[in-house]
Amino acid sequence: MIIYNVTVNVEKEIEKEWVNWMKETHIPDILATGFFHDHRMLRLLNETEGEGETYAVQYFTDDLDKLENYMTKEAPRLRDEHFAKFQNKCVSFRTFLETV
Repeated sequence: MIIYNVTVNVEKEIEKEWVNWMKETHIPDILATGFFHDHRMLRLLNETEGEGETYAVQYFTDDLDKLENYMTKEAPRLRDEHFAKFQNKCVSFRTFLETV
């Protein structure tokens, strides 16, 4: 299985709005692309001292080609929507994982 992991640090003042938007809009939009068959949203418990809360959102697919197609065909638009909504209130990085 291939996992597309997006780790996001969210400023506290928008955290509830961000979580709701992710669950109600952004995650369903990503799943609707057809490149992923499931997801998981997690909150880090061992947060280091600092601003905001950190979340990991994982999207599951069975094929690396599907992930690569998502990254070229859909990800730019969906990232732009996220940035337009939350601008500089979130910092994120992405990793690609494979179960072993």
